[in-house]
Amino acid sequence: MCIHFSFAVNAQVANNLLVTTSDPANLGGISPLKLMDKQNSKDFPERRVGMPGSVAVVTGASHGIGLACARRLAVDGCEVILVSRTEQVLKEVEQSFTSQGLKARSAICDVSDLDAFASLIGGLERLDILVNNAGGNRPAPFVEVTHQDFDWLVDLNVRSVFFASQAAVHKMIQTGTKGSIINMSSQMGHVGLPRRTVYCLTKHAIEGLTKALALEAAPFGIRVNSVAPTFVRTPMTEGYFADPEFSQFVQSRIPLGRCATPEDVADAVAFLASDAAASITGTSLRVDGGWTAQ
Repeated sequence: MCIHFSFAVNAQVANNLLVTTSDPANLGGISPLKLMDKQNSKDFPERRVGMPGSVAVVTGASHGIGLACARRLAVDGCEVILVSRTEQVLKEVEQSFTSQGLKARSAICDVSDLDAFASLIGGLERLDILVNNAGGNRPAPFVEVTHQDFDWLVDLNVRSVFFASQAAVHKMIQTGTKGSIINMSSQMGHVGLPRRTVYCLTKHAIEGLTKALALEAAPFGIRVNSVAPTFVRTPMTEGYFADPEFSQFVQSRIPLGRCATPEDVADAVAFLASDAAASITGTSLRVDGGWTAQ
C-alpha cells in the first residue's frame, strides 16, 4: 500500500525562503563572497602554511612510524625532539636530520619512566605538538597471555600515553599554547583480531582517552586526536609478515590492496598537528585502506 503526500506551498513563502547568490539584497545588501570574507577575517585565525617555529615531541622516533612522523614534522618547519631508548640509533637519526638542515635534537628517555618523561617535558620552553607514538605488541592466544605480557603492554601502550599527555597538557596550559596531542592508535582500536586481545584492549583504551581528554583540553584550545593505521611494514612488524599465511590474510582484508606506509601515517599526523585541522578534536583518523569500513 502506497501513501502519497502532496504539499501546497504559497509562492510568496517559497520566495522568502530562497536566498540566491545572484541577489545580494537577500543578504542585507552584502554579496555572499564579501560576507564570507567578513566572517573569515572576524572569526578565524589566518591559516599558517607548514608549522614553522613549532616544537614537537615524538616518542618512539628512532625507527618506523615514529621516524617518519618526526621527519615529516621537521620538513614542515618544526623543531623536533626525538625521543627513544636507543641512544646510538637516535643520535644517527638526529645527525641525519640536521645534515639536511632540519631542526632536531635527541632525548634518550623511556616513556615508561613517567617521572623522567615528565621532567623532559617540563624542561622545555614550550611545546606545541606531542605525538604519542611509542608502543608495542606481543601477540598470543587469549588463554596463553601471561601476567607479564599483559602488564608490559598496558604500561607501554596506555599508562605511558596517559601520563605523557598529562605532562604535555600541563606544559601547554602553563605557556598558554594552543597545542595538539596526537595518539598513535590502530585500526585495532575500532575492531578486534584473534591473538591480539591485549593489544586491542590497549588501543580501544587510547580511543577512549582521546575523546575524554579532548573535552577537558578544549577550553584551553588544546586539540587531542588519534591516528589509527592498518598494518604497516616496519622493523616491529616485519617478523609477522615472514609468515606467508598471515601476510596473505592481511592483504586480503585491506580493500585498497596494500599495507599503509610509515609516510602515509606521518601525513595524517602532520595534518592533525597543523592549522588545517584547527576545528578537529576528539576524533580518530583511520589510515587503514578501508579495513574498518567492512
